[in-house]
Amino acid sequence: METIVIFGSSRSDGNTKAAVEAVINQREVEIVDLAEKNISYYDYQNRNQDDDFLKIAEKMVQAQVIIFATPVYWYSMSAQLKTFFDRFSDLITIRKDLGRALKGKICYAITTGADVEIPAGLLESLQRTAEYLDMDFKGAFYYKAENGKEMSQEALRSAQAFGNKIFED
Repeated sequence: METIVIFGSSRSDGNTKAAVEAVINQREVEIVDLAEKNISYYDYQNRNQDDDFLKIAEKMVQAQVIIFATPVYWYSMSAQLKTFFDRFSDLITIRKDLGRALKGKICYAITTGADVEIPAGLLESLQRTAEYLDMDFKGAFYYKAENGKEMSQEALRSAQAFGNKIFED
């Protein structure tokens, strides 16, 4: 597996999914929909090791490229993706082997929202998380979405250009 998308949204078929599909443009990519997984909140006593988080982390380690996909909710990532990110704490405490194996992985983000551009706080969160885990964050595609409307040709071209950057690097 070369590329994996960690998809965190309250709607599995909404604007963010359309943006992901436009970026990957029919390339063979595994998409992990966090809405279909059982991932509990971070727990200092580590009582949640039997949920799906570590299985997904193992898939991330097998990938060369990791894409995090999220709509923007209140200027930040979705609750699903935030919970997933919070569990990275497991990768620096109880499963350091997986955390260390993320070193050098290339990562990107695909985000959608109603603002003109990606909120600086969200972008900083993605960058700093990647930096902390020694991953190489190469950028984000942001799609200003309007509910009920299809992606414009311009947005589609931009998404495909971003996909070309990911898959040709």
